[in-house]
Amino acid sequence: MTPVISTLRTAAPTAVTPAPTPSPSTTTTESAVEDTIQAAADAGSSFWEWFTGWPLHILIILVVGLLVLALLRRVIGHVTERIATGSGTTTTEGGPAWRRYLQRTPFVEDAIALANPLASQRRAQRARTVGSVLRSTANIVVGTIIALMILAELQVNVGPLVASAGVVGIALGFGAQALVKDFISGIFLLVEDQFGVGDVVDLGSGALGTVEEVQLRVTQVRAFDGTLWYVRNGEILRAGNMTQQWSRAVAEVRVPLDADLDTVRAALGRAADGVQADPELAPLLLEAPSVRGVDAVYDITMSFTLHAQTRPGDQWEVSRELRRRAQAELRAAGVLLPPADVEPAVIEQGTEG
Repeated sequence: MTPVISTLRTAAPTAVTPAPTPSPSTTTTESAVEDTIQAAADAGSSFWEWFTGWPLHILIILVVGLLVLALLRRVIGHVTERIATGSGTTTTEGGPAWRRYLQRTPFVEDAIALANPLASQRRAQRARTVGSVLRSTANIVVGTIIALMILAELQVNVGPLVASAGVVGIALGFGAQALVKDFISGIFLLVEDQFGVGDVVDLGSGALGTVEEVQLRVTQVRAFDGTLWYVRNGEILRAGNMTQQWSRAVAEVRVPLDADLDTVRAALGRAADGVQADPELAPLLLEAPSVRGVDAVYDITMSFTLHAQTRPGDQWEVSRELRRRAQAELRAAGVLLPPADVEPAVIEQGTEG
């Protein structure tokens, strides 16, 4: 044995450090984290898969439905407010042809109607009332469509519901047909502009006076003696409007049966000319006053009529002035006796009675 080999054998063995092994606690923690991440990923995937089903569809239906409803209400409000304020009746320079057409100058009949001081108030009330009805209708229609679409997404059979709603609607229609009739009649009254605030109307059954308010169910009419009539719109079978677009002043004058016709016609003509020349009454006239012939013959008198086309609501003032001037001209012409000659006879007749 050589000295080298002997030395190697007698040398102390060198210690080898083994590789570290993971502890049981570290392995368990890493596994728990991975399981948690995987569970969260699975939960998110499951939630997204569930959310993209009927919940997302319902959310889209709600958002789109509300946007459509808001757009409809905004358009209705914008249009009705323009009509109420009359902002679309002025002509503008330039711009598209359709805008110039919508903002055109009113027609002749519209100008006559706008001559009434209460025309703007009447137009505003009519437009806003119709706008309110349209907004309510839009709410009901869009809301019903949204509800039916949501129920369909929830796999609910909407057929029986629609049928039940139809039956309930028919039952309510029969039970409240008078109320429904009033509301439908009120809508047509407003849309057709049969009368409005400030008009003098005759609605039958003694309801004669000035319209103070037009609602969907009832119309309020103030009589000359102060009585406020509440007329149901469904009960209005006829409506006589005395102040729509234009009116006519009519003044009946009676003269003695033996009066000279030419003298009477000349006196009444001077009265009509005087009314036309009056600076306060001339703006109320739409045509020159005229005198018709003999309209009726009674036992001791004859009837003549003076008439003139006037602005809405001004016919009574013109009629009163025509009568006053006609009486003055007839007295000046000797057709009627002056008051000094009539008064003693009246007093004497009263004393004998």
